[in-house]
Amino acid sequence: MKTESLVRHAGARWNAALLSCVTLAAGLLWVAACATSASSPGGGPSPSLDMSTPPPSPDPRVGLQPGRTNPGQASWNLRLVSNTPSPTGFVGVTNSDLAFAGNHVIQGNYNGFIIWDIASPGRPRLRTSHLCPASQSDVSVFRNLLFVSGEGLGGRVDCGAQGVPEPVSRDRLRGIRVFDITDITNPRYLTNVQTCRGSHTHSVVTDPNDNANVYIYVSGSAGVRPADELAGCSDLGPDEDPNSSLFRIEVIRVPLAAPQTAHIVSSARIFSGLSAAPRRAEEVARALARGGDAALRLSSGPNQCHDITTYPGAGFAGGACQGYGILLDIRNPAQPRRVYAVSDSNFAAWHSVTFNNDGTKVLFTDEWGGGSAPRCRAGDNPIWGGNAIFRIVSERMEFQSYYKMPAAQTETENCVAHNGSLIPIPGRDIKVQGWYQGGISIFEWTDPRNPVEIAFFDRGPLIVDTLRTAGSWSAYWYNGYIYSSEIARGLDVLELQPSGFISQNEIDAAKTVRFTYYNTQEQQRIVWPASFVLARAYLDQLQRSNGLAADRIAAVRTELGRVERLSGQGRRDALTQLATQLNGDAQRASDTAKVRTLATVVRDLAAQE
Repeated sequence: MKTESLVRHAGARWNAALLSCVTLAAGLLWVAACATSASSPGGGPSPSLDMSTPPPSPDPRVGLQPGRTNPGQASWNLRLVSNTPSPTGFVGVTNSDLAFAGNHVIQGNYNGFIIWDIASPGRPRLRTSHLCPASQSDVSVFRNLLFVSGEGLGGRVDCGAQGVPEPVSRDRLRGIRVFDITDITNPRYLTNVQTCRGSHTHSVVTDPNDNANVYIYVSGSAGVRPADELAGCSDLGPDEDPNSSLFRIEVIRVPLAAPQTAHIVSSARIFSGLSAAPRRAEEVARALARGGDAALRLSSGPNQCHDITTYPGAGFAGGACQGYGILLDIRNPAQPRRVYAVSDSNFAAWHSVTFNNDGTKVLFTDEWGGGSAPRCRAGDNPIWGGNAIFRIVSERMEFQSYYKMPAAQTETENCVAHNGSLIPIPGRDIKVQGWYQGGISIFEWTDPRNPVEIAFFDRGPLIVDTLRTAGSWSAYWYNGYIYSSEIARGLDVLELQPSGFISQNEIDAAKTVRFTYYNTQEQQRIVWPASFVLARAYLDQLQRSNGLAADRIAAVRTELGRVERLSGQGRRDALTQLATQLNGDAQRASDTAKVRTLATVVRDLAAQE
């Protein structure tokens, strides 16, 4: 294990970061680039690629009309395609996370889960709503299997809605439910795996060297249940009981040939050696006011994660674990191993994690206030409740910057960083993210020191004068569209629009990436199939950054348009010649790497003929 270091941002470094964050929150950092005229596939001019265009001012998200069914809306470079209310029996009950299988999106709900047919994103169709109450009902899929989290005291092993009134009961479900969704209209309950602290969230992890099993990392943050209810549970510290249920995560193995035999195979103690994380001065003052020095006695570090994102293709997982962001080596998924940890006194509740596609950066969110409080008001600190971005260098995480949704929200809008995913724009790191009633924000973090918002969608408060939990629990890209689980208003489907920040070619290239199933908390490496639109997307990026001479970009656009109309040997020869020319161009380009990437795409296109 490499030597660990804990990153604490304080003093002058904190002040510098705050000034940077204030600039970001005001929406003033925009990357300037010159747009030049060039040919599109049809021979006309390409769309504007000028990223110096500022966002709307004043920000239209401020002061939107409230309402459950007809609120005010504001959007920029993002279009609402459809909103579908929750079905009977699930209306008024919290919608939670999303998972995707084929043409279906599975939406968790505290009453169970809902399965929508999204073959037509403009008109999602209900396939089934499965009553099986448990908080939070976070969902994930693997092929024909559906996994559902349960942590609250009212979940039952039989999916009954009557709850569990007894303090100790064998009828209580706290852990992972396993369903067979081969028949998507009739999910079949296979089994459950009980855990000592339940499952607030969970994450699937696959092993590239093991086709027989899939693994689940369980994050349970509730109190330890009595041993009388589940044998082996212990709330003693590890110094008193080496089998303590604290300071560990559960690892479940699911044999794919017999998923009904899923079971815990290890309890990974990934927190050993971590001391208590630093806290903000304001927190310390409140603790002193409540209980004097006793309130500050923190002898140990985190004892559980809120959320874990696995990235098998990079060999890493990221854990958002109470006061720490943790980097795990998961090359042996049954035995995850901590390799690094960071803490930050500006973070209150490390919540979730996103890696960039090449696994060189990682982003952590801070769910300051727990998701039910207004934390995006004009007077709120512009760092708290946002994101922190790190580079990964030799299994170390190096802090780069913060990002927070920049539009001020009201006292009646719960708003803080929550769940999001990468948008597969080739060659760039772009994320869509839900911020509860702060709406949806899309931002670029290719330059990790200068994240920039490039699109948004927002509604007014749910109720005019009362704070009620609502808004986007999670916003994820899947096969060409963005799907948002709206806590109180159902399922939203949105579509990214071309702008000076993202061209139509880049969006179309993103849409060539197709998944058969998708869990955001188990990132799959994005691979773009070679296509003419992918080549044009890279040309747009070179135009935007002046990475290649303008006349050369225009010539390549024209040649791609000509070659696309050819076929067979003629197309192959022309593409091979163009790839050779582009490799020569790379030696004189200011963005050598991207020109070479473009040349590779063109050569791969030739190989398809």
